[in-house]
Amino acid sequence: MLAILEAFFIQYGYAAVFLVLLACGFGVPIPEDVTLVAGGVISGLGYTNVHIMVAVGMLGVLVGDGLMFVAGRVFGHKILKVRFIARVMTPKRYAQVQEKFDKYGNRVLFVARFLPGLRTPIFITAGISRKVSYLRFLIMDGLAALISVPVWVYLGSYGAENREWLMHKVHQFQSGLFVLIGIGAAVLLYFWWKKRQRQRFFREHIRSIRAKRKERKAARKAAEKQAD
Repeated sequence: MLAILEAFFIQYGYAAVFLVLLACGFGVPIPEDVTLVAGGVISGLGYTNVHIMVAVGMLGVLVGDGLMFVAGRVFGHKILKVRFIARVMTPKRYAQVQEKFDKYGNRVLFVARFLPGLRTPIFITAGISRKVSYLRFLIMDGLAALISVPVWVYLGSYGAENREWLMHKVHQFQSGLFVLIGIGAAVLLYFWWKKRQRQRFFREHIRSIRAKRKERKAARKAAEKQAD
């Protein structure tokens, strides 16, 4: 895949990188990280400027992600009936994404940038829910892209002359990202569980107070009747 993308990008330059990243945003099964690495490789070989390539990469991923978010927001649940969207967003996957939003809130948007296969469904679901503003979406997705895009592009540029080393590092980075995401998910799950425990404690405490008030009120009424 890297060699194919590299040859295509050498021929058509920045426009090709942008269009492929746009396709990635639409759920086309092309690895986004490999696309960015390939963009970095042609920069390392002298065909393009690596800093401009980072800017093109940022623009490509944000536009692709943004279009999916806007589509979900504009068309709502109707978009799930579109054939190519239905392939990406199965009912089971849609339910899984909704569950993640319920548990972790808007933080899911940040993590989504590092989750191939779930990225597009998460962005579409965020749009459908209408609970996320355009600005918040852009901030969360943009912050994540500021991490992922430069890493992949500069890595590709640095390792352009040594493909074996480059692919080894790509796999290392991918594994490292998944480990970090797993740790982050575990931490978030722990705090979510603690929050639920606190809420349960306070609800039970309030119920206990109300029950005692009712008992005291009933006792006063009983005492008044006896006095009469």
